[in-house]
Amino acid sequence: MSSTEQAKAMLSELLRKMIELKASDLHLRVDSRPQVRIHGLLEPLENYSVLGAADTSALAKSFLTDKQSEQFREHHELDFSIGIEGLSRFRVNIFNQKETIGGVFRAIPYEIRSFEELGLPHVVTELCRKPRGLVLVTGPTGSGKSTTLATMIDRINMTRHQHILTIEDPIEYLHTHKSCVVSQRELGIDTSSFADALRAGLRQDPDVVLVGEMRDLETIEMALRVAETGHLTFATVHTNTAASTITRIIDVFPANQQANIRTQLSNVLEGIMCQALLPNATGNGRAMAMEILIPNSAVRNLIREDKIHQIYSMMQTGSDKYGMQTLNQSLAELFRKRSITREMAMEVSSNQGELEDLMAGRRGNEHVGGAAVATGFTRPIIDRQGR
Repeated sequence: MSSTEQAKAMLSELLRKMIELKASDLHLRVDSRPQVRIHGLLEPLENYSVLGAADTSALAKSFLTDKQSEQFREHHELDFSIGIEGLSRFRVNIFNQKETIGGVFRAIPYEIRSFEELGLPHVVTELCRKPRGLVLVTGPTGSGKSTTLATMIDRINMTRHQHILTIEDPIEYLHTHKSCVVSQRELGIDTSSFADALRAGLRQDPDVVLVGEMRDLETIEMALRVAETGHLTFATVHTNTAASTITRIIDVFPANQQANIRTQLSNVLEGIMCQALLPNATGNGRAMAMEILIPNSAVRNLIREDKIHQIYSMMQTGSDKYGMQTLNQSLAELFRKRSITREMAMEVSSNQGELEDLMAGRRGNEHVGGAAVATGFTRPIIDRQGR
């Protein structure tokens, strides 16, 4: 057996162990044993030796094609995905660090989970029925954005007769053709950039478009244009609240363009879902808190007038009619259902006084400028894979 085959066999063994432990990620670093992330915490794998520079290099490169090896040598970092039959798919990032090579492997199940399994609020189902517009799923790395989007795309795939185009870096969940035709394009293999793929995508007769990440001005500008021209467009942003998501998108543009972008965004935005995966109360899984903004005419007007700070009060009072909820309302609901501990809810909240009132069943007006607070309805989600 060649050295490459030995490394590939060793990595496959580590990934298999990772799946057996229901871990979300495998970390490979020099001077450390292989470590896996279980319920959000890194733990070293027992019975494995500390890795040397040659070990991490061989393991990280064992699945690379010649083209990928060349890209890694040139850029010193690389995103790609691999699949091991009968086990799982994995999203991989390898990188140089301190003149050695490190790698992170994230498990992506072959099976796409249902709305019921994820416990997504009903309003998310309604977003999948939108004929056009922009829907954003946001949150930090590992907060479940990929899983939520895969479930939403799968619902559309089962219920419409359209063309779904995804642009990903890398491709994570694999979508088969169901009622829809699905085209999945990967950066670095099928296209050179998100913006280029979006520009070309307008000529590929799509009805639904998924943008893996809105990470720069050109991509954001193209995503807004795609949504504006009558396509249902999904995208992710690394932000923690609905208000900060809107601000992030607008602030990417030069000051002289921001008024036009506010108007454009206010017209096309259909929903923002901000996710956070938290250790559950039993310590054997994760619970998902979700802030949801569904723009009504008042919210759209606040975006146009650059009064983003007033959107929070709209979300507090928009639960019953529009399905909106703040993160604190979601945390309070999870606490009432004993899905998370009080300590965890407090740790995540940026307004602990308001959260205390919500958990105690009080309206919390003294903490939120006199706005009435409606109860949120977020059900717990157990996601051992951390997505």
